[in-house]
Amino acid sequence: MRTLIRALLSAAAAVGLLVPSAGDAAKVRVVATTTDLKALTEAVGGDFVDVDALARGNQNPHDLEVRPSLMVKMRRADLLVMNGLELDQWAEVVVQGANNPRVIPGAPGRVDASQGVPVLEVPSTRVDRSMGDVHPLGNPHYTLDPGTAPAVTGNILTGLVRVAPERRAAFERNRQAFLARVDEGMTRWTAMLAPVKGTRVIADHNLWPYFLARFGLVQASTIEERPGIPPSPGHLTRLMALMKEERIKAVLAAPWSDQKLAERVAQETGARVVLMAAAVGAVKGAESYLDMVDHNVKAVAEALR
Repeated sequence: MRTLIRALLSAAAAVGLLVPSAGDAAKVRVVATTTDLKALTEAVGGDFVDVDALARGNQNPHDLEVRPSLMVKMRRADLLVMNGLELDQWAEVVVQGANNPRVIPGAPGRVDASQGVPVLEVPSTRVDRSMGDVHPLGNPHYTLDPGTAPAVTGNILTGLVRVAPERRAAFERNRQAFLARVDEGMTRWTAMLAPVKGTRVIADHNLWPYFLARFGLVQASTIEERPGIPPSPGHLTRLMALMKEERIKAVLAAPWSDQKLAERVAQETGARVVLMAAAVGAVKGAESYLDMVDHNVKAVAEALR
């Protein structure tokens, strides 16, 4: 009998380890499609949220493989924070597979973080697949500009309050404290890039319009002839001629892009490849949102010196 009791107590203890504590149960379970949105949600939610990202920071967010593990994360979510502008449309497949009514389109637990963001590069003509990975709603890489943080965190705040209204005051305090840190950083970042304002750069993929516009830099061209499509030899010849003529010094490259091609273009034109943090966690030292921006500003400033 004593042996049976010990076994039952051991089993009960094991089950107890699997049951969330009162503190964990009180947290809002959030799924964000990207690591940028995960970091921004954590900045607003603080200790009252538990956030998972579906994409890793070093992954191309345009085309993510949908796996059962992502559906498991989504099934538990109280809130889903999406980038929108068709960057993360693959998440809809995850939502369907998760069968979680809290995060379906139109549900209270659904946040489109792009609401209110001034969208760049909205096509004025009809878009089709022959044009490459062109987004009909505009360029979706707005989180790379820290100037969009007020709008994005405002959308996240609204979503969190919908599912946890009792935490409104804490969420608002967290957001204001974070935005104060962004403002401090903006002063520093703007000063660092002020000496090279107006400088033209090359990008491997059209990721950087928001970042460049924020700090007064100009994208002269891209290694890709069309978004998401490898360049033709003719395009590369014209690109390298342009770079030599204008003495362009920097090629901005994402970790998931064709690094060998970027290096080749840079070597043949006397430019330098600048490895950018295309998302939070994309490169070492960019583990937070502010660190990501800090990395990108410092890397560009050094390359253009």
